[in-house]
Amino acid sequence: MLAVKEMEIEISDQLWEKYYETKDIGIRNKILNNYLHIVTINAKRMSGIYKNKAEIEDVVNQGIIALIECIDRYDWRRGVQFESFASIRVRGSIIDYIRKQDWVPRDIRKRFVNIENVYSEMQSSLNRQPTDEEVAEHIGVGIDEFNKVISQSQSFSILSYENLLDNAYNFKEQASMIEMPEQKVQEEEIKKVIAASIDKLSEKERLIVSLYYYEELKLKEIAVILGITASRVSQIHTKALMKMEKILGDYMRE
Repeated sequence: MLAVKEMEIEISDQLWEKYYETKDIGIRNKILNNYLHIVTINAKRMSGIYKNKAEIEDVVNQGIIALIECIDRYDWRRGVQFESFASIRVRGSIIDYIRKQDWVPRDIRKRFVNIENVYSEMQSSLNRQPTDEEVAEHIGVGIDEFNKVISQSQSFSILSYENLLDNAYNFKEQASMIEMPEQKVQEEEIKKVIAASIDKLSEKERLIVSLYYYEELKLKEIAVILGITASRVSQIHTKALMKMEKILGDYMRE
């Protein structure tokens, strides 16, 4: 990844203007090669979701198609950095592609969504985060069955949260009409919401989220560090995302 960064050149406003006027394929390819790292970074970041379910080549190709569309749509005169403009769209395109593979069994998706809804309702009625046992009792299953559904839903929950996060950035961006000062404010606002949602997690949940997203460790590696099973890490991670998704969802509805 660093090697790609080192090969980057500065894309000048003059080059963007020339492409805008001519739509020259050679210029487009020069810009494309300069920003391919946007695709590779996002494809790598989401590899844990689509592993064994989609080929990385297909995911990368989807990202490249989105990147080309970004190059065609980008207006350098608005003062928005291309990397910021393209990253959101490439990431969203990859998320859409993975979702369309429909690899999550319908019954698992349905049961997890039910757990999410019950968790949200109980949190509102109790004015606190409900325990696993309370949620399991409410939906009429044992705690072992509850944990099994949570574990099986891990990839689905990641994708669900990523999709909501993508929608948040796109929604706020559209609301601000992509003007540079407003866009910056909206991005900072979303980051604060995410930070606030992380602060409300338990210590172990915060640690796992940090190791997974910021240190980019795999669940098995996190399990070794914490001295627990990968299945347990998966359960904790999924429940953490469920809590974060509720807070981000509430923000989106404001």
